[in-house]
Amino acid sequence: MNATKNNIGKDKTTRRTATTKVTSTTSSLRKLDSKTKDFKRNSERQTEICTDSTASNGFLKCRFLPKQEEVEIFRDCKDIIKTERDFYKSLSKFSSQYNLNPMQTRDFDYPYNIALAIWDIESKIKRQNEDWSNFKLIIENEKIQFAKEETFDVGTTLFFIPVLPLFQMLSNKKLKRNAELLLCVYCYLYKVADVPYYRQEDSYLYWIYDMHEEWLTQDDEDEEDLREYRREFLISKSIGNKIEQKISNIQNLKFFDERLVSFKIRNEFDRDCQKIASDAFALYLEYPTKTIFTHKPSSEENPYEDDYSNTAIGMEKYISFVADTKGSLYRNIEESINAEFNEYGSIEEPTIYTPINGRSIITADFDFENRFFNLIENLHDLLTT
Repeated sequence: MNATKNNIGKDKTTRRTATTKVTSTTSSLRKLDSKTKDFKRNSERQTEICTDSTASNGFLKCRFLPKQEEVEIFRDCKDIIKTERDFYKSLSKFSSQYNLNPMQTRDFDYPYNIALAIWDIESKIKRQNEDWSNFKLIIENEKIQFAKEETFDVGTTLFFIPVLPLFQMLSNKKLKRNAELLLCVYCYLYKVADVPYYRQEDSYLYWIYDMHEEWLTQDDEDEEDLREYRREFLISKSIGNKIEQKISNIQNLKFFDERLVSFKIRNEFDRDCQKIASDAFALYLEYPTKTIFTHKPSSEENPYEDDYSNTAIGMEKYISFVADTKGSLYRNIEESINAEFNEYGSIEEPTIYTPINGRSIITADFDFENRFFNLIENLHDLLTT
């Protein structure tokens, strides 16, 4: 997973909107290893239904039905009557929306009747060339219903925000006003957008750093590269703690507008700082409470699938503050992350579930995500080049 040398953030190409997917045409901060470039949204359908292996005679006359033992997922629902009522009501709306004629399954016992209905509607919607993987059963307002699923394509990317460059800017008198303006941006990302911080013990990167530090303490060699490695660890801790104290100060948000208005542009670097700060401030004003995890896939929204968090790279793992994106320490951390990510089959992406209620479905709005990830790319580019 080598660092890309593309001029990130300079590409003004916007993400294009597709029917069920929003894709990114902008290059990313850190590309994953080539083995991970083929990651796709987990498209595993609702419990797959197979024909009964014991069926032998009359197969040309009979319809093959799903196995009873393959529908255990519905047994967790305690209120069977309510579950059936919600399901069939949503199935009716779903069928009407897509002009389908579902088979009658109410006479079968629960939960087989629901599994059979899903198996039937899946077969029929496929004949219309619809992508069944874009439809899910969700729970909304304590009701089970069908929904259209749309995701925002983040690519195979690590959206890591380095804090060491900001610390260096704060120590430079000539760049102090730039640094104060970017402090507002960092504060927004930390306090409002809820980007994980690598010095917080519950963060993914804290565990990665801690693991590498433990390895380092077990190495008795005193070579020059190891001494430099230890020095980078000390810097990552001390500076990380100092910067976290600064960006956690809510006063940075209160002075955001004032610092933007009074900021003087003298060169191209100032212009880039002002542009990034303006973009972040606009996000803050338009989405004052929205976090980057607002549309994170969850088991509550998609209760009838396997534990997705165990099979996909979580959003909190590829979005984070980090000490730096240069040096031997980061290179080793990057390799560890890449090795772990290669064990997964998919990646969590911002996801919006739109309930199917008979009305026309409007394409999901990923305006926040589009602008947020562009902001991170441009910020990273500014701080590293």
